[in-house]
Amino acid sequence: MRVKTLAAAAAITAAASLLASGAAFAQAKEQFFPGLPYRTGAYGPNGTPWANGYADYLKLVNATGGINGVKIVYEECETGYDTAKGVECYERLKGKHGGATLFQPLSTGITFALTDKAPVDKIPLITAGYGRSESQDGLVFGWNFPLAGTYWVGADVLVQHIAKKEGGFDKLKGKKVALVYHDSPYGKEPIPLLQERSKLHGFELQLLPVTAPGVEQKSTWLQVRQSRPDYVLLWGWGVMNSVALKEAQATGYPREKMYGVWWSAAEPDVKDVGEGAKGYNGLAMQHGAHPSAKVTKDILALVHDKGQGTGPKEEVGSVLYMRGVMSAMLGVEGVRRAQERYGKGKWMSSEQTRWGLENLALDQKKLDALGFGEVMRPVSTTCADHMGPAWARIHTWDGKAWKFSSDWYQADETILKPLVKATAAKYATEKKITPRTAAECQS
Repeated sequence: MRVKTLAAAAAITAAASLLASGAAFAQAKEQFFPGLPYRTGAYGPNGTPWANGYADYLKLVNATGGINGVKIVYEECETGYDTAKGVECYERLKGKHGGATLFQPLSTGITFALTDKAPVDKIPLITAGYGRSESQDGLVFGWNFPLAGTYWVGADVLVQHIAKKEGGFDKLKGKKVALVYHDSPYGKEPIPLLQERSKLHGFELQLLPVTAPGVEQKSTWLQVRQSRPDYVLLWGWGVMNSVALKEAQATGYPREKMYGVWWSAAEPDVKDVGEGAKGYNGLAMQHGAHPSAKVTKDILALVHDKGQGTGPKEEVGSVLYMRGVMSAMLGVEGVRRAQERYGKGKWMSSEQTRWGLENLALDQKKLDALGFGEVMRPVSTTCADHMGPAWARIHTWDGKAWKFSSDWYQADETILKPLVKATAAKYATEKKITPRTAAECQS
């Protein structure tokens, strides 16, 4: 796989070096996967392992023959987690190498900005575990794919888990739950679901926004100390997460009562806090850390051991690295599924890939064959449902590693579906969108 990078920094250029051994642009058309990572700035420590996992998986696909023989070309443009830069990178990359197959923005803010552009350009957006929660509705959001989970799924699962710990939903009445969140579209995403659950169960929801990037949180944790909530939900990213844990420690708030979303529950969030983060819980978006998974071993053997690894070997299998791997796999399998309809071993357009993404059928047998059998649950999508499974689980930091600490939870569809439908319908009205029909889905 050939790769180029549009970033100026030498470190970025080195990280995005050739994804295969010097293959020239083949006569057979290559499938272009553009990248919008961020390896620099306040969010770089968290964005980098995701980006490395994403790139490494694409290398693995090429090392094992491509997508039924169609090789992948990958090119990055550094966004710095900045929405304006993200849009600029999107515009710069979308027409290169025969046209972008799909985009994965790795930012809810960038996703919001691209949601209006994708239908015009007819390029799918995969937002696995982030983006607009209502974009699960594929009839309204025809080009957004929040595959394998949204923030509303995550928030619902956290409330379910807390209720189980308390002895039932009825025990939540009178409890106080604080949401410490990144003051951005990302951080605000879980609020509608939490407000709905708050009305249902009678717990008080305290909203505590943190100004990005989140290095200053003393006033926030002073409020936590004063109000003493029964639980704190952390919706942070980058440096905000470790700062929150340090402030919780300084304030004396028990980490056992803290639950982070899946972007606040990875190694970079706790490694500098160490024992001080012990007992802290986080959502696992399907996967956690999987150093022993088959796909991890394949990447080590066929990519890193061949000198083609994008980043350090020791990060392979870590939480955010695995999320990048999983995200890349979902995109590749969207193309592979499209080939089943439009021609095995052929290059797929972005429109054909859209059909593949909304007809995913990754059952356990396929996941096992891909090396993801122990990493995630099966994923299937439809034209109307662009998310698929609504499952998550909890893992807990034991001071040295993340360990799964709960069974699987499924988000409550009786709460999720009406919220998705109402919010998507409101968006459709505002944007003057006519939802697709069943007949249009099959075209």
